Amino acid sequence: MTTLVEVRGLVNRFGRQSVHQNLDMQVMEGEVFGIVGGSGSGKSVLLRSILGLQQPRAGTVQLYGRELGSLGAAELREVKAGYGVTFQHGALFSALTVLQNVQLPMIEHLQLERRWLDELAMLKLRLVGLEAEAAGKFPAQLSGGMIKRVALARALALDPRLLFLDEPTSGLDPISAAAFDELLLYLQRELKLTVVMITHDLDTIFRTCTRVGVLVEGRMISDTLAGIAKNTQPWIHAYFQGERARQRGAQHGT
Repeated sequence: MTTLVEVRGLVNRFGRQSVHQNLDMQVMEGEVFGIVGGSGSGKSVLLRSILGLQQPRAGTVQLYGRELGSLGAAELREVKAGYGVTFQHGALFSALTVLQNVQLPMIEHLQLERRWLDELAMLKLRLVGLEAEAAGKFPAQLSGGMIKRVALARALALDPRLLFLDEPTSGLDPISAAAFDELLLYLQRELKLTVVMITHDLDTIFRTCTRVGVLVEGRMISDTLAGIAKNTQPWIHAYFQGERARQRGAQHGT
């Protein structure tokens, strides 16, 4: 099985505070890999390092087998075009319509006439379950669930093989969160996506993840859901064997 994301010996520090210390992580093609950890464990810092948005103090990050630190600007741009990203609060541009938000990566990376940009963006919106009338709306006119779907449509704009999601169901009610999880699984299956997801939502973890990586004391402990639930490390045990986790696991047959 092909490794799409590989992190080796990652070190991130801010002043005297060490966030990551020799952190290793691997994500294989076709996985839905969940990243969890307590407050201050460095989940967002890890994501920024993987995306090439932050230079770590030490260690390497490889995407599609290419080490980010060794790439020139043009090569890095090419690698970044091969993945899609959604951020926690959507990160839509408020002055742009839904259609224009989805078109941004296309305008940056594709040489297409306006009518083809419009058609392709509409296709992405339909792919995430949004109706045509949503295209002309502005982010302020959207519900939280619609914002998440528009952000997902934009992340899929360039047909990536690799998708990074930062807290994709945060702020959603349980019904909307479950619907988003089902949409994600459908897209992952149909588009043959590999998904890396930061989440604290136990329902999302049990519904969608094939493996989980837990950030503990600057490092990552990775395993299947069944394996991680048996881990005796105190934070992991409390998170995956607490009452709430046991209820979720029972509901999802884990």
